[in-house]
Amino acid sequence: MPFCTASPPLPDRGGPVTDVILVLNAGSSSLKFAVYPKTEGANSPLLRGKISGIGTKPVFSARDAAGLELLQHGFAPIDPKTTADGLIPNLLDWVQAHLSGATICAAGHRVVHGGPHHAGPAVVTKTLLSDLEALVPLAPMHQPHNLAAIRCLAAKAPDMPQVACFDTSFHHTQDRLAQIFALPRALTDEGIIRYGFHGLSYEYIASTLPSYLGNRADGRVVVAHLGSGASICAMQNQRSVATSMGLTVLDGLMMGRRCGTLDPGVVLYLMEEKHMSAQQIKTLLYRQSGLLGVSGISNDMATLEQTDAPEAKQAIDLFCYRAAREVASLAVTIGGLDALIFTAGIGENSATVRADICARLRWMGVRIEAAANVQNAARLSPRGADIEVLVIPTDEETIIAQATRALTCGAGAAAQT
Repeated sequence: MPFCTASPPLPDRGGPVTDVILVLNAGSSSLKFAVYPKTEGANSPLLRGKISGIGTKPVFSARDAAGLELLQHGFAPIDPKTTADGLIPNLLDWVQAHLSGATICAAGHRVVHGGPHHAGPAVVTKTLLSDLEALVPLAPMHQPHNLAAIRCLAAKAPDMPQVACFDTSFHHTQDRLAQIFALPRALTDEGIIRYGFHGLSYEYIASTLPSYLGNRADGRVVVAHLGSGASICAMQNQRSVATSMGLTVLDGLMMGRRCGTLDPGVVLYLMEEKHMSAQQIKTLLYRQSGLLGVSGISNDMATLEQTDAPEAKQAIDLFCYRAAREVASLAVTIGGLDALIFTAGIGENSATVRADICARLRWMGVRIEAAANVQNAARLSPRGADIEVLVIPTDEETIIAQATRALTCGAGAAAQT
């Protein structure tokens, strides 16, 4: 199996786009992709898309730079049994066909877990892949798919440099006290600590804060990344101070299918009294809990909001209760709150969830305007409010593209080589 290493800086030929960067985010049931110009500072994608429903009913969708929908024409029919990484060869062909004359000069990947040693993006090598493979037990539902996409692309284009961008890297700025569990020191020294996740999303939000908050961007900010996977991060000076997720992506908030924070005694009870195996418990906590488990209906927030069943309402209420409780807890780590940011699928689109969370935080001084909230406006708080409440769309792909460009096409590429 060939592996990619960094190449020398590619010449900038000017004129029409000739070299592009491919960004991939491979999961178990979806493959997100985007294509960016290689040119420094070109942070608007030439096209962006997703293949969802992989393994069941695959659906292809994509848009060009102007936001116009692109047809699946030219993409081979998708076999429902094909995995995300198995679709990459067809995706490469489709991308090349829609960017006539352009060459994919590098690829960047979202990799969920970087472990204790990777505080920033890294060019993919055989050694790096081996290191990341060892972290699969800490992110069993994500890491295998991230790495499979890298290997598949290496087999298809062995000379193309690839870059791994880690969801854990952003949280390396945290104080040691925020990272460690109350476990024997020997286990802590082995790397059983709080890593935190959704770092690519938080990094993007942090980079946009000055344009929304001005001088307050360096203040006490809590960002709620609420989606199928959900977490919250407390920031100061646009850096991570504390976050809700820990060693794995199971910790913290209630999510679409994941339970979030759980008394470890529950796991012991399931093992000893219910005689459940480790695999059964893993499936329960990662796949059968959260919104789906509490409602018994769906893991999708929009579906639950349209359902009259009391179980659906209870699932939504619990999601909001846990989120508000975590916001208040994280405010302690930064000594108060100057701004609360909502982002990701639920955070950007659910007025119901935002209103409920903010109502629970009213005692802290959080206020929003109902009309602005219903309209998904960028600013929800009244003018002059002590605590700014904003909705900022996240863009992990742009962060990955910037890192990939810097390590393979920019000034840092020669050093990496």
